[in-house]
Amino acid sequence: MNLIKLHRVSHFLYRKGIPVLPQLFRYLIFLLFNSDVPPSVIIGKNTVFGHGGIGVVLHSKTVIGDYCTLGQGITIGGKSRHPDVPVIGNHVYIAAGARILGDIKIGNHVFIAANAVVVKNVGDRCLVGGVPAKIIKEGINIEDYI
Repeated sequence: MNLIKLHRVSHFLYRKGIPVLPQLFRYLIFLLFNSDVPPSVIIGKNTVFGHGGIGVVLHSKTVIGDYCTLGQGITIGGKSRHPDVPVIGNHVYIAAGARILGDIKIGNHVFIAANAVVVKNVGDRCLVGGVPAKIIKEGINIEDYI
């Protein structure tokens, strides 16, 4: 059993309106993986968590596209008093320790470097890194970086 499978069960129960079981799965995920992945988080098909998803924190309104890879110790969330959170596109690689914060959109085929702090929109086919994150290269083939 891994984090994504537990989350998929939790999310299914959440969508069906079952009141208690999704939260039990959320706590089980926290106990097993030291990660906070609420049942309401939408995670696309074939998205995976690297290293079992240890230390991942996702806001309850997070939306993650298809075929993404999420490294350990990442955070996807809002900014203090702003309720909106990032939307992650398809084929996005988020390396270990990255933070993606605020009402922003991450395009498709994007590579986010380790420990980057992304607070602005990122277009398609970009490599971003740094604190705060900046576009390092555009027009990338993500397969060259993973």
